[in-house]
Amino acid sequence: MKLEEVCRLFIDGDWIESKDQSHSGIRLIQTGNVGNGQFLEKEGKEKYISEATFERLKCTEIYGGDILISRLPDPIGRACIVPNKNERMITAVDCTICRVDDRLILPRYLCYFLQSSGYYNQLHNSVAGTTRQRISRKNLGKVEIVIPSFEMQNKIVSKLDILTRLISDFSEILLKLDLLVKSRFVEMFGDMVINPNSWDKSLLGKVCDVRDGTHDSPKYFTEGYPLVTSKNITEGKIDFSDCSLVCEEDYNKINQRSKVNMGDILMPMIGTVGNPVIVDIEAKFVIKNVALIKFRENSTVINTFVKALLESDYFDRVVISKVRGGTQKFISLGDIRKLEICLPPLEVQEQFAAFVKQVDKLKAIVQKSLEETQTLFDSLMQEYFG
Repeated sequence: MKLEEVCRLFIDGDWIESKDQSHSGIRLIQTGNVGNGQFLEKEGKEKYISEATFERLKCTEIYGGDILISRLPDPIGRACIVPNKNERMITAVDCTICRVDDRLILPRYLCYFLQSSGYYNQLHNSVAGTTRQRISRKNLGKVEIVIPSFEMQNKIVSKLDILTRLISDFSEILLKLDLLVKSRFVEMFGDMVINPNSWDKSLLGKVCDVRDGTHDSPKYFTEGYPLVTSKNITEGKIDFSDCSLVCEEDYNKINQRSKVNMGDILMPMIGTVGNPVIVDIEAKFVIKNVALIKFRENSTVINTFVKALLESDYFDRVVISKVRGGTQKFISLGDIRKLEICLPPLEVQEQFAAFVKQVDKLKAIVQKSLEETQTLFDSLMQEYFG
């Protein structure tokens, strides 16, 4: 059946101008609230319209259990179920409201279909626009969905629900383990400003060799050495999968300025700034738009301590708060070098590093379980929906 045929209501949200919005009244749900399979709360950024505006515009009210599909990126066609809330709600233009005909299909079965590659493959050829892509409600409604018996729908939903909960639980554990390390850092070292232990202080640029990668734009090749930029440092690791490649001549030239070694710290300086990683692999690559922190012989700080410092609230307050730029955010090398830090005794730093090592072992176990669960979820989605 077609998507528009399995919904009792299949219409777009309403055009709400900024002048019609207020800070209280009827909740306005927008495309930014529509995640891929989940409703995204924007705490502190909720928008509303007044009862008078609702009546004047004759808006369509939405309810818990309705499905919203965004006709805008990213990605186009993502969908979620509206949660049950103790408030009246409407949605904005570019959100299609699907009120499922429960005589034909379960809402959660439809929502899982709307996360599948089979669904997105159907959308692919219907997307229009160049600078601002979207899909029309007419084309969205033509998407075909196979509807098995209710017994089979329930079985599919039950299996996928279990895996979804496990993925959420594993992800939550990883976040809490990161918070545990941050908490332990504060517990052992205190606030860098207050310095409760009266340790000596110094600038990061004095105790470490702080530099950056190339400022040039080398020519790229189909074979060569990976050029790691800010976008390649994500989720606590270096992602080499989509690096541009440079020739040996440029590789050697860049390394004269910023050779990366095991144990160094890399940190993005442009785009998504912060998020440092310790280099734990022997790999031949070069860097651009990335801070490189190297440790001298007989250094008074170790990499695990400095990495945690760069992930701390203190670093956010002192450096990240100075992030410059409009659409392209960046921090300067000077700001990183001028970061004032306490110098705890090395044995205390080593104790912290031992704690982090144990947490990292646990994180690796949880991460493996998360990846295996995600793989099983993806496999079932492919089996059920294509």
